[in-house]
Amino acid sequence: MKLHTLLQYLYPYLPTDGENPEVTSIENDNRKVRPGSLFVCIKGYTVDGHDYADSAEKNGAVAVLAEKELSLNIPVIVVKNTKRALALLADFYYGHPTQQLHLVGITGTNGKTTTSHLIEKIFSDQGKKTGLIGTMYTKISSEIFETKNTTPESLTLQKTFKKMVDKGVSSAVMEVSSHALVEGRVHGCDYDVAVFTNLTQDHLDYHKTMDEYRQAKGLLFSQLGNTFNKPKFAVLNADDQASVQYINSTAARVVSYGIDCEADFQAKNIQMTAAGTSFTLVSPLGVHQVNMKLIGKFSVYNVLASLAAAVVSGEEISDIIASIEEVEGVSGRFEAVNAGQDFSVIVDYSHTPDSLENALKTIRQFAKKRIFVVVGCGGDRDRMKRPLMAKIACELATDPVFTSDNPRTEDPQVILREMEAGVSGRKYTSIIDRKQAIEYAVNEATQGDVILIAGKGHETYQLIGKEVLDFDDRLVAKEAIEEKMK
Repeated sequence: MKLHTLLQYLYPYLPTDGENPEVTSIENDNRKVRPGSLFVCIKGYTVDGHDYADSAEKNGAVAVLAEKELSLNIPVIVVKNTKRALALLADFYYGHPTQQLHLVGITGTNGKTTTSHLIEKIFSDQGKKTGLIGTMYTKISSEIFETKNTTPESLTLQKTFKKMVDKGVSSAVMEVSSHALVEGRVHGCDYDVAVFTNLTQDHLDYHKTMDEYRQAKGLLFSQLGNTFNKPKFAVLNADDQASVQYINSTAARVVSYGIDCEADFQAKNIQMTAAGTSFTLVSPLGVHQVNMKLIGKFSVYNVLASLAAAVVSGEEISDIIASIEEVEGVSGRFEAVNAGQDFSVIVDYSHTPDSLENALKTIRQFAKKRIFVVVGCGGDRDRMKRPLMAKIACELATDPVFTSDNPRTEDPQVILREMEAGVSGRKYTSIIDRKQAIEYAVNEATQGDVILIAGKGHETYQLIGKEVLDFDDRLVAKEAIEEKMK
């Protein structure tokens, strides 16, 4: 594609003095630049791409997109915001791939991963070729790829959508983080359905206030376009107050779901056991019974969101329910660890106050004896939630165990002290080493007890300092159980 053809998609930009080279790729990493590349300078948290423009030119870049003038021998196109420009250029360069997909985006504090997997399964069960982008991985049809962020940066995102189109994918589902929305990573994405799960405290190290966090999530709904030949839907949680703002900020058709408040898709008569959950679904499509293997009120919300999103996507309600009732669970989401022990061990990604509370309240509904919870708080992240997490653990578990959870560059002892500050005078155990904390809970547990290992879920690593160490709560727990049973 000629440079001038590509730049038509941006306005305004500084002219390039008539030079019009052929652009064969777009890159924002100078190490990936090859002859024919357009290099986009991005200011990151630790690295400024402008400092690598010379290197990009040496590697064969034919032009550079920047936020300031640079002294180079190739065209330099100056824009106000290279992140925003990159998102738009990538969408254009790869042929607007999301316009060729039925795209569902899911945002919210908790439940994005489970909801996205449920929707993807519903579509797949109906014979559709699907794509999935989220916290755990990227999936294109049957191929799975690792991901670094819940929502990839814009260039990777559009490349991925292009691969999906090339592989014959017709329906894609993705998690959309608040960081990605604020940073414009999803600019150029043509969503057909946008889903809101819930809003509770998280990421205040980044957004600073809950109001800013709420507004960030709302960008997904305000960016849903006005179209008449291709309807857009906002699927909103009627039980969450933030939905009121999102209703007012979107031009899309609004469909609601909920439990406590009246909604288009509402769950009634919820019954829960250690083996699963059943409820009566009341919707414009009639009354249906749902008997699922997933456990907990939070699972009912995830299922309702998935149901509503699938219905507005054109799927039959009976087919949707059949798919949902088959689901055993999602990796690291309320996942049981069984090694022949006579007590229960559950690993869950509950890393926010609300998700921890939901998980523990669910366990309290079927636990017969003691409840252990092994929980920590991440380093270099929202410090305000640390005493809240500890308070919830002490209130809802009989045996709280505080430990490390990706301390990163912070002193884990300091993190534990900030957790302990919220539970002065309460009973708890603090063990810095996460492996030792899990082993302690397993060795203390007796018949009929329940252990919740919270915070990391599907993660297979521990971030300590600058190191990424192998660590899987599920494997550590299983090994501890097997050792105990010898």
